[in-house]
Amino acid sequence: MGAQNEKMLEKLAKQTAIYGISTIVVRFLNYLLTPYYTRIFTQGEYGVITDIYALIPFALVILSMGMESSYFRFTTRAEEEGGDVAMGKRKVFATTWGITSLAATLFFGLVWLLDGSISQAMGEAYVAHPEYVVIVAAIVMVDVWSIIPFSRLREQGKAMRFVLLKAMSVLLNVGLAIGFGVVGLYDTTFGIGWVLIANLAASLLTFLALLPTTNRTLPRIDDVLLRKIFVYSLPLLISGIAGTANEFIDRQMIKYLTPGDEAMADLGIYGAIVKIAVVMTLFTQMYRLAAEPFFLSSFKKEDFKEANAATMKYFVMASMVIFLGIVLFRDVFALIVGRDFREGIDILPVVLASNVLAGIWFNLSFWYKREEKTKYAAYITFLGLAVTLGLSFLLVPKMGYRGAAWVRLIAEAAMVVWSYTLCRKHYPIPYDLKRIGEYFAAAAVVYCASEYAFVGLSPKLHMTFNALLFIAAIAYAVWREKIDIKGLTKAVIGKFIR
Repeated sequence: MGAQNEKMLEKLAKQTAIYGISTIVVRFLNYLLTPYYTRIFTQGEYGVITDIYALIPFALVILSMGMESSYFRFTTRAEEEGGDVAMGKRKVFATTWGITSLAATLFFGLVWLLDGSISQAMGEAYVAHPEYVVIVAAIVMVDVWSIIPFSRLREQGKAMRFVLLKAMSVLLNVGLAIGFGVVGLYDTTFGIGWVLIANLAASLLTFLALLPTTNRTLPRIDDVLLRKIFVYSLPLLISGIAGTANEFIDRQMIKYLTPGDEAMADLGIYGAIVKIAVVMTLFTQMYRLAAEPFFLSSFKKEDFKEANAATMKYFVMASMVIFLGIVLFRDVFALIVGRDFREGIDILPVVLASNVLAGIWFNLSFWYKREEKTKYAAYITFLGLAVTLGLSFLLVPKMGYRGAAWVRLIAEAAMVVWSYTLCRKHYPIPYDLKRIGEYFAAAAVVYCASEYAFVGLSPKLHMTFNALLFIAAIAYAVWREKIDIKGLTKAVIGKFIR
């Protein structure tokens, strides 16, 4: 690998670490609500919360219309075209912010007008409280208003400001949510509606704090530019809808396909176990925050291929370490949720494996985003959605939330296989499949050793055995890649101190 690429990868690693350390701290605070909620709400009540927070990302994807990736791509275009680059970037920002803000405002107005009908469609839990639907629409609207300003901070490399604003939002949300519980508001007839009020207040205050970062740019749509952006973003929107549906439709399948009256309770258990997999989700997210603007910037074709191949290997290596760190100590992680929710802990390895595959698929998506062949995103995600829907009707009625977990894993695997096949055909990248396979195999050996060797050991001895396996896995990865842990740590700390 060339010296220039090594420096670029080092930059990506530092940015990922900065986003990662900060995001982990921020999300940890947010996930304090999971042990709190699963101890004060019933399985059914937490099922409603799980249902709502599965639908919000779906609405965000539709209303953001693929404009995040479009913003990164078209600001890069402004640099490549030359001229008044600052003005070009400002126009891209104003247009993408303008169209997403308009869409979000219209969405809120429509939901407000139709709240009764929407509540009826969502089920009995919402009929008694149609105001839940309106509050959720308001949360979505404000969060969409914030998407492009947050993207601008990432594009400008202002990672710390990005993280501080995100942290403020989470602290407000957690503080208000717990405060509402302390004063007894969850025991009122409005119930979990106060969870939504806390979220809305935090989102609104965060948006107001974001406004000074826009440099007095107003959301204003340039029709000519918007048409060009839509050509690029429309396939991303379609794939985003399918992809998010594929990611969150498992909750809806549990809700509507689980027989009997246990659907919302099963949904609550499933949602709680998915929350335990937060570390893997956090890693994928922190990588995405750093990698998306990195890979969609100006790259020579061969440099891009080399860098993408290298990052895929390191991503898989890190993912396997995180996977083992959670599954080997899942009895400890199970304590995050209330006792009534721990019966589903057996699906945790399946959920984690799904998250790993989702991250691999994300890595495989950069080539067609870079080459502006975003139609492939739609093809791949619709395959995943078709697999999810087809298998859900077979497995969820028989296996409940366990069936939903396996369906998601199979769908993610199908998308990875097809995505890699398309990449190899249209834009060959020299991924180190041997080393990647080696990390998967090593993780499988460690996992099986924990599950099937020395089964008769006492819990303490088994935990000790698992700890030794985990240390060995980390040491192997560090040795195999010759990672300078000390140097990387110094670089990240220096970035924070500066």
